[in-house]
Order: sequence, then structure tokens, then C-alpha cells
Amino acid sequence: MASRLHDLAVEHLGSRIVSGELEPGAVLRTEVLEADLQVSRSVVREAVRVAQSLGLVESVRRVGIRVLPMASWNLFDPSVIRWRLESERKGAQLRSLTELRTAVEPVAAELAARFAPPEQGAELMGIAAAMRAAGRDGDADAFLAHDVEFHRAVLRASGNEMFAALGDAVGEVLRGRTSSGLMPAHPSEEAMQWHVDVADAVLAGRADAAREAMLRVLGRTADDVERTWRDIPRAQPAT
Repeated sequence: MASRLHDLAVEHLGSRIVSGELEPGAVLRTEVLEADLQVSRSVVREAVRVAQSLGLVESVRRVGIRVLPMASWNLFDPSVIRWRLESERKGAQLRSLTELRTAVEPVAAELAARFAPPEQGAELMGIAAAMRAAGRDGDADAFLAHDVEFHRAVLRASGNEMFAALGDAVGEVLRGRTSSGLMPAHPSEEAMQWHVDVADAVLAGRADAAREAMLRVLGRTADDVERTWRDIPRAQPAT
């Protein structure tokens, strides 16, 4: 029960900040959060501690808990990504993540083709085949699970530990697209074949082909979700 209350408190505080309901500079009081959530002070303190670790708030002596601007957030944390995707600001988050993926994943596929051992290429082929089978069967949950694992596996196979560390972020955006109704009802055969093409190129050591196939995958992704950010101005990061 205590763990559940803690999780709910973190979700309540984090989602309100990330959505913009609580604006930067807003000051929160522990006793107000206790009343809002109907939880103990220890639960609130732990939720605030987590929010601090994510860069969402800071504790100011004799003032209270101050909400921080986006420039302070841990933008790669899966919880922050999920809260952004669940908010009315999801378009901007989808744009940022899609651009990040387009910059990183084709390079990761190229590196995987150059350096990954055969067993990792074989793993990718197995995941791509399972993904296509789930898509053809109309099993959306299995398709999503395989899709997440495929992209995480490509990042791992690159041999770049910093690329691999983006696996959780990529998983959140794939799950967020699905929960937001931004995935096609039936995955296209073309898109599923491109995943197979990535895996085949990695297994065969064809670096250029792996990069180009992943670019096609992400180009289709951008086409599917671009409408969510079409009219949203770009953020100007703090300097």
C-alpha cells in the first residue's frame, strides 16, 4: 500500500508539472500536497525527492517546493517522456523524439552491421520475424512488444553504450504512439519488411543497407505522426 501511494504521489506531481498545469516558478507547500493527495507527509517527501532527482522541482528553505523550467528536467528519463506524451503537449515531445531517433538509429544500425557479432544479427532477424507474424495476425500487443525490443536490440548491437542507454526512451515513445492512437490499425507490409531489411543487413554486415533501411523505417514513423506537431512552434532551449 505504501509503495502504491508513493507511486500515485509521484505520478500526480510529475504529470502536473510536465503538462504545464504547475508552471515554472510556482511554489508548492508540503501540507497542501498532503491534503490534495490525502497521503502522509513521508509519502509527499518521497515524491518530492523523486521529482527533485528528475529536475522538476527544488526545495527552497523557508519558501517551499519550487517548480523548475523544462531546461532543468531530465528529458531522457522514461517517466518524464511518458508524462509529456500523456499531456496536451505530446506533439512537441513526439517531434523531439522522432528527430532524435532519426539522428541516432540509422547510425546505430550501420554500426551494428559493422561490429555486431553474428548472434546479435540473428537475434534481430528473429525479432523482426516475430514482429511481422504478430502484425499479420493482428496481435497489437505482441507487435508493440516486438517493435520495442527490435529497436532496443539495434541500439545495443551498435556497441555504443550511449546509444544503448536510449533504449528506454525509444520504448516509451513507441508505447506512447500506440496508446495515443497514432499507430496504424494494421501495420503495413512495407514497414514490416523494412525492419526485416535492417536485420538482414546487420546479419550480412552491409552497413550502408542497414542505415538506409532504418532511415526508411523512421521516415514512415515521421509521416505517421507529423500531424501532431505541424502547428507547434519549436522550443528555444535555455542558454
